[in-house]
Amino acid sequence: MQYKGIENFNHRQPEKLGVLVTNLGTPDAPTPSALRRYLGEFLSDPRVVELPRPIWWLILHGIILRIRPRKSAKAYAGVWQPEGSPLLTHTANQAEGIRKILARKYGNHIVVGFAMRYGNPSIAKVLDEMQDQGVRKLIVLPLYPQYSASTSASTFDAIAKDFTRRRWLPDLRFISHYPDYPPYIEAMAAHIRAHWEQHGRNQKLILSYHGIPLKYLKKGDPYHCECHKTSRLLAECLGLGANEYLTTFQSRFGREEWLKPYTDETLKALPGKDITSIDVFCPGFSSDCLETIEEINEENREYFMESGGQGFSYIPALNASPGHIDALVRLIEDNLKGWTVPDNSPEALQHRDVLAQQQKNVVYPDRTF
Repeated sequence: MQYKGIENFNHRQPEKLGVLVTNLGTPDAPTPSALRRYLGEFLSDPRVVELPRPIWWLILHGIILRIRPRKSAKAYAGVWQPEGSPLLTHTANQAEGIRKILARKYGNHIVVGFAMRYGNPSIAKVLDEMQDQGVRKLIVLPLYPQYSASTSASTFDAIAKDFTRRRWLPDLRFISHYPDYPPYIEAMAAHIRAHWEQHGRNQKLILSYHGIPLKYLKKGDPYHCECHKTSRLLAECLGLGANEYLTTFQSRFGREEWLKPYTDETLKALPGKDITSIDVFCPGFSSDCLETIEEINEENREYFMESGGQGFSYIPALNASPGHIDALVRLIEDNLKGWTVPDNSPEALQHRDVLAQQQKNVVYPDRTF
């Protein structure tokens, strides 16, 4: 097997520390062909769909990828921006915001990049770029505050698979979750308060998270518990009582039972319980995307209003807001502890040059191993 390295590697290359920010992914364009490629990669991941591969392959290629891409392309076209998908734009802006703050603190010794678990820019491509820049220590931050095997663990799988093919592996730290990280909770609370100050506050705050199949919870996935923990801490930070907020789960797929209560069914039922005005926020989504813009702010808004609702206010995701960027930088710095920023002083580089020259002059005797 040929391991991936760098031809004519320069051992005098300055060493860098890398921060790789990742998110779920997005198609390259709002077209059926682009959605077919994206959904094919996403839904082929055994972390996402835990069914026997032969059976799922037939369902995926025989039914889903023949029907779903066209419908999804239409939905993506409705949220697409001139610079691309919202998720791609927001993730790029988040990485750039992190880079600017770290550059002010540590100069050019830290490289910040972003990648998508599915689609582009790919994890493998960005890791190549980081290796070329001399990254020898790497922190990976998937932007999933609540851990799930279908998201955080899948990202780790992609990193690990890539590493099996590399000659030189960086030291690695992987941030698998941060559901109760105080700066994250405080950033959300400040964001929601600012929204209420500008737009007013409705009767109840709905905290909607992406759902997962119920069987994952029963097999030990902590996602459901971490979502409720985030909701509880956020409500405490906002000073809300138990009857002033509600945790729900959206985006279910297929016929099996997923985490409940379902967001859409909940919103349809609330007006019948004399809850006619709501605010909706999605704590598990670090960036606005199809699931927040189209599913929540359009589709679920319509469900609520058609069922008798009178006021619906969607509170945008944190995106690249200053409070969010500050929280992510603090999370990264907490995970930097014990690592020193690489010494790329002229003296250190000269020392490496001497060692490299000495290595060239070593003559090894013939041996039998």
